[in-house]
Amino acid sequence: MRKSMADMGNLWEDLRRQARQLENEIDLKLVSFSKLGTNYSSQRDYDSLPPTNTANPTGDSSNDTAPLLNKASSEHMFDTMAMEISQLLAKLTEVNDRMVEYTQTISVSSPSATLMHTLQRHRDILQDYSHEFQKTSANISQMREREDLLGSVRRDISAYKNSSGLNRRSDLYLKENEHIRNSERLVDEQISIAIATKENLQSQSRFLTSITQKVNTLANRFPVINSLVQRINLRKRRDSIILALVIAVCIILLILYAFH
Repeated sequence: MRKSMADMGNLWEDLRRQARQLENEIDLKLVSFSKLGTNYSSQRDYDSLPPTNTANPTGDSSNDTAPLLNKASSEHMFDTMAMEISQLLAKLTEVNDRMVEYTQTISVSSPSATLMHTLQRHRDILQDYSHEFQKTSANISQMREREDLLGSVRRDISAYKNSSGLNRRSDLYLKENEHIRNSERLVDEQISIAIATKENLQSQSRFLTSITQKVNTLANRFPVINSLVQRINLRKRRDSIILALVIAVCIILLILYAFH
């Protein structure tokens, strides 16, 4: 039995070590991910500036080569880092689920508020990291969608100015339809993120409800403990009152002695 309890303790420590390691990795990745989003935003603002024709007075767009390359590199880094963070979050979720299974396995025989507190702390960290990752991903995705829309609009304006064919109006309608679909896709992504967040909150609520029910059940099973705690509280309150009375009498005596 002692060996089994030791094995369970080692399993809990191993799970906590894995959780802390994954949390540290995710924290570093999220910092880099946030910086990447900031750099992408700065690059987008740079790309939105009109090209300078100092070195190329003919109006050629060859000056935009370097920004476009930087933008493509940033998008590739964004996709790669997002995939890595998603995998780390999935691993951390799996570790947290194993910690939940562990607490449920031992909760009947030896409940511990420390284990529950530790588990809740790790789940809160996972929720915060997931929310931060979803928020940063949504912001960068919105910037990319907005940049694609603005780039498409700029291309449409350029094509409208340079085009003289009969199909110009139909092409503009097709482009406008594409813009509308891109906007709808962006809205669908935001709705999906909101639904995922709602489901996560509901799961957290169900988990906390189950913990509360288990704690109440354990308290009902051991009424003697509740009675003992109440007696201890009453004795502490009585001792406090007696101590306060003694202090008050001493103060009164000191005041009388000082005036005499």
